[in-house]
Order: sequence, then structure tokens, then C-alpha cells
Amino acid sequence: MKIGMIVLAGGVGKRIGRPFPKQFLLLGGKPLLIHVLEKARVIADIDRVVITCPEAHLEETRRLVANHGFDARFACILGGSSRQESVYLGLEALPDCGSVIIHEAVRPLVTVEEFRALIAAPDANAMFGIPIPFTVLKGHDYVEDLLERDQLVNVQLPQKFDRSKLAAAHDAARRDGTTFTEDASLFYRYSGERVRILPGSERNIKITVPTDIVTAEAIYADALGRGG
Repeated sequence: MKIGMIVLAGGVGKRIGRPFPKQFLLLGGKPLLIHVLEKARVIADIDRVVITCPEAHLEETRRLVANHGFDARFACILGGSSRQESVYLGLEALPDCGSVIIHEAVRPLVTVEEFRALIAAPDANAMFGIPIPFTVLKGHDYVEDLLERDQLVNVQLPQKFDRSKLAAAHDAARRDGTTFTEDASLFYRYSGERVRILPGSERNIKITVPTDIVTAEAIYADALGRGG
């Protein structure tokens, strides 16, 4: 069974306070996107990788990928106007793959071992998650309800799914006009199938706000010091 991978590289840098997309930010002198692609490059089980990009940065991303020597397994495609739409387009670009891995360019500290653990998981549909270490409540201006944190999980990527079933779930979400911020929840809602939760890592952070880069640099330096 062929394994495809979708790397979402559609950020525009608003929350990070930069005039360019987050995936071009440097970590240890290297763009975030390249950190992710280098992990995928050493995993022979991954047959194809598509990187979804906004139109304004598509050619720039293609040049970046080419300049770092990535082979024909790696292709940049036009993403959608939303994260969900970009995943949908990525799935369409991988019609011959039975399984698909989804990851974000702005999670550069994912490890090769985590990708391999995800691929090796016997469940067709799996994700990484970590416990929530703080108290959470439901509400906006006022508290509306209580939530039990031991029943909740902090969702991480990468995730993997049966490609055809995830595509069918996306089709259903498009028909309903519903929006999701990641694919495990969309898949669970529309497929009704279970998604295995694998133990995640607190190091696998998503770069969203400026302080995340500071944290990522510290984690990266520590990993280099440990020989990781």
C-alpha cells in the first residue's frame, strides 16, 4: 500500500508578526518547512509528499524545495483558502495512495521516530496527543460549563488516515458546510470510525506566536546537544 503525505504550508505570518509566511521562518538557520521535509526524506515508506502552498508563495516554495535537493517524490501544489480546503486538495493529488499522513510545516520539531511510529501503528487511522496539564472551562464572557481535563487530549500532528475514507469524510463536510481545525475531529464526525491516540511529545510544538520561536530554538539546541 502506498503512503502519501500532505504538508500544509499555507500560513501567512499574521499572528507571528512577520511580513512573510511562518513556514519560511528560520530555526537553527533553516526554514521550518525544510526541517519537516528532511524528516520525510529519510523515510522510504513515504512514496509521495505534496506541499500545499498559497498562490502568492507557490513558486517561492518550489524554488526553496528544489534548492535543498528534494527529489521527484516532493511536489508543491496550490492550496485552498482554508486549512480544510488545502487538505482536500492534497488528498486529490494523492489518488493512488491507500494511506495518507498529514503534517504542518510549522511543526518542525517532529522526529523521524514519530513518523515511523505513526506508520507502524496497526490502526489505519491514528494521531498523536498529549494530556492537558491545566484546568479548562467552557465559556466566553461567563463560565458556561465544566470540562474534565482527564477526558480531553491536546491534539498533535502528524496524523494518518485511510486516504479514501478521509476523502469521503471531507466530501461530507463540504456538503454540510462544516469547518474543522484538524482532521481527526472531521474524520471521527463523518466516518464514525475510531482514531488511535498515540503518546505525543511536549517538544512537538506548533509555531504560532513569536514566543514559540524562542521555545523552538531552545528545544532544537537541546536536541542538537543530545545528538538528536
